[in-house]
Amino acid sequence: MFDSLITALDFLTVLPVPHHKTYKPLELGKAAGWFPWVGALLGGLTALVYYGLLLILPRMLASTLAVAFWIAITGGLHLDGLADCCDGLLYAGTPQRRLEIMKDPHHGTFAGVGLPLTILIKIAALSSLPLEVYGLALPLAGALSRWLLLPAGKQTNARPGGLGEHFSASLQKDSFYLAIIPVIILTYWLGWQAVVVAAVVHVCAWLIFRIARARLGGMTGDVYGLVVELGEVLVLIGFCVRGL
Repeated sequence: MFDSLITALDFLTVLPVPHHKTYKPLELGKAAGWFPWVGALLGGLTALVYYGLLLILPRMLASTLAVAFWIAITGGLHLDGLADCCDGLLYAGTPQRRLEIMKDPHHGTFAGVGLPLTILIKIAALSSLPLEVYGLALPLAGALSRWLLLPAGKQTNARPGGLGEHFSASLQKDSFYLAIIPVIILTYWLGWQAVVVAAVVHVCAWLIFRIARARLGGMTGDVYGLVVELGEVLVLIGFCVRGL
């Protein structure tokens, strides 16, 4: 169990771990139960940084630096997938051509728009969050978005032999039980608004699964990144909605 936690930390973050472990692709599925726990940790660390910045800086600047920290602590892992999906999923061509575009390390026009826009939305949403909820909303954004990786792993894969297929093949039933715990706890603490937000996030994730199947033939590692980034953004926006 400890090795699985180390694998999750090593894969999802740039945080130093007690011992660096060179893991095999099949071990990612076994570590998936810890993904939301790691996500909650990332959100919690970002909330602490944000709190410290708010003590000395205007809110917009504090939000910008906090989001920069959030990105840095993950190594930009999921943003790269989001950028590739912007180029590939929006391309008007065959599924095979879309997959080729997403595999290309160079980013196109759609990525050039989608990537900064996503970061700007995160900054704006964080700066607009009610101050009484950001301490739990950020951990929920991290946990819920990475929980979505588990149902994503049960979808059809577009690339045989890719990281996504290895993840799906090694994903265990027990991982779902472990993974849902932080999501349930944080949702309970935040109340009914978090329930509504979580429901919306799940519906949007399901739509991404359907779009990926229709336009790519299934999931890829890049789509996993898109799911995480969209999940984080939707949680932040959800707690900014007035009247909820």
